Amino acid sequence: MPAETILVAGTASHVGKSTVAAGLCRRLADAGVDVAPFKAQNMSNEAQAVVRPEAVRGDDASAASDSDGPAFGEIGVSQYVQARAAGVRPTTDHNPVLLKPRGEGESQLVVDGVAVGHYAAGDYYAEHWDDARDAAEAAYARLAAENDVVVAEGAGSIAEINFHDRDLANVETARFADARILLVADIERGGVFASILGTLELLPDDVRERVVGVAITKFRGDRSLLEPGIDEIESRTGVPVLAVLPHDDPGLPDEDSVSLPAAGEREVRGTDDGVADDRSVTVAVPRLPRASNTADVDPLVGVPGVRVAFVPLDAPLSDADAVVLTGTKNTADDLHAIREAGLHERLRRFDGPVVGLCGGYQLLGERLIAADVEAAGDTAVADAGTTVSGIGLLPVETAFSRRKRVAPVEWTLDGDGPLAGASGAVEGYEIHAGETRAVGPREPQPNSSPPVRFPFASDGRDPVTLGAARGRVLGTYLHGLFANDAAREAFVENVFANAGKRRPAAADSGRDGDPYTRAAALVEEIALGELIPTVPAADIG
Repeated sequence: MPAETILVAGTASHVGKSTVAAGLCRRLADAGVDVAPFKAQNMSNEAQAVVRPEAVRGDDASAASDSDGPAFGEIGVSQYVQARAAGVRPTTDHNPVLLKPRGEGESQLVVDGVAVGHYAAGDYYAEHWDDARDAAEAAYARLAAENDVVVAEGAGSIAEINFHDRDLANVETARFADARILLVADIERGGVFASILGTLELLPDDVRERVVGVAITKFRGDRSLLEPGIDEIESRTGVPVLAVLPHDDPGLPDEDSVSLPAAGEREVRGTDDGVADDRSVTVAVPRLPRASNTADVDPLVGVPGVRVAFVPLDAPLSDADAVVLTGTKNTADDLHAIREAGLHERLRRFDGPVVGLCGGYQLLGERLIAADVEAAGDTAVADAGTTVSGIGLLPVETAFSRRKRVAPVEWTLDGDGPLAGASGAVEGYEIHAGETRAVGPREPQPNSSPPVRFPFASDGRDPVTLGAARGRVLGTYLHGLFANDAAREAFVENVFANAGKRRPAAADSGRDGDPYTRAAALVEEIALGELIPTVPAADIG
C-alpha cells in the first residue's frame, strides 16, 4: 500500500508547524511505524548538509560544477530535525527544494540538495517552478515507497489565494501526495477562530475536503474558556478541533532567521536557567543582515550561566564576555554593513574570546577576493581585483568562486584560543563558497603578536581550509561546532575564566529530556487514529 501522508499545514507562518511535525514523527517512530518527514519547498538560510540519494545523483552536471561532492547536498534545518525525530538518516528527499534568501528579492535555488542558481521570485516561478515541482514529486514518491507514513510540512499559510496555482509546499503537496491535512493555528497572536474559519473558506474545494482536523497551538490558561469558540468552529465548518496544545518550547532549532530579532533590536536567550545575572556570562552575537545558520549558537543557550545576546551591529560590546560571528548568506555585503557600523573597530579592541563560524571565519580574515562572485551569484564574472578588506583579526584571506562545498565532516581538534583545552574528534558539516588560505598580515605586527595556529585537522586537507586561531580569536568552517561537547565545554570554560567569574555548577536548565521526546509529549493530545486511519490503532496508541 502507498504511504499514508499527513500534511501539517498552517493558518500563517510560525504557528508551530515544524514542532508539530517533529512531534508526530517521534510519536510514530516510537510506536514502530516507518515514518519520514517531507517538505516540498522550504525557504530558509538555516541549512544542514546531508546525503543525496543515489536516485538523484546520476550524471548531475550541476552537482559536479557547484559542489565538491554530489553525494551530499543541503536541506532546511527543520527537515533535518524531523528526520532525526523519526529515527531515519536525513537525505535531500526530505526537502527537495530549498530557497535561500540573499537580499534584494533574490534567492539561491537548491534542488535535490544542489545549488542551481540565484533568481528573483518572478524568474523562479516563471522559469524554474515546474522543474522544482517535478523534483519534489519524485522525492515524495521515493519516500512514500519506503515508509508507512510521510509527515509533510507546509509553508506559511495554506490560504494564500494569490499562490494557489503554484503553492508547492501546501496545495501541490496535498494533491500529489493524496494527503490528509492537519490545520495548525496559533492562539498566542490572537484571532485564532477567525484565522481557522477564514483559512478553510479560502481553500480550493478539493484541498478543503482533505482537512481532517485542527490543532490550536501555544495555549496558556483555562481551556474551558475556549469551548464555546471550538463548538462554533466545529458547527460552522464540520472540521473537528483535535487538540489544544500548550505553550512550550521543546528546544528544537528555529526553522529560519525570521525568529531572530530585527536588525536594530537586542534579544537575550538563556535567562530562564535559574542563574543570577551577576554570575552569568554574555556571548554577543552581532545580528548580521544576511545571517544564516544561526542555530549554531543554540547549544550555548542551554548551558546554565550563559546568556546568548543577539545585538545590533552598532551596539557596544562593553557588556559582552565573548563574541560569536555566525554564518552569512552574503559575506561581502555583511562585511560592508559591519564596517559602516564600526563593528570591525570594536572587535579589534575587544579583549574577550571571539569565534567566527563559516562566513564569520571569512569576515575575521584580512580580505575577501573576487567578492563580486559571491555578491552577484551566477551572473558575476570573477574579477580577482574585486577585493574587500576584512576585519583583520586572523591572517587569512578568502577567494570566492562559483564552486560550493557541501559535506558532513568529522575532524580532529587540538584546541587553541577560545577552544583551548578541547581535543579529540569533532563533527558537523560544511556549507560554503570560497576557499580560505593563510597570508602574511597586511601591516607589520609587533613581536608580541601571538602566532597563528591551525587547531583543526582532516586527512588530505590543508588545515587553514578548516580553521585558524590567533590569541583570543578563532575561525572555522565547522557548522555545529558547539554541538560537540568538548568544544562547547572548552569555550564556556574559557569565557568564564576570561570574565573572571566562577562557572556555576551543573544544574537543571529547565529542560527535561531531549527535544524530540519533548516535542512528542507536546502533541500527545492529537489522536493519531484521526490522522492515519489505515494504521491500526494498537500500533499508534
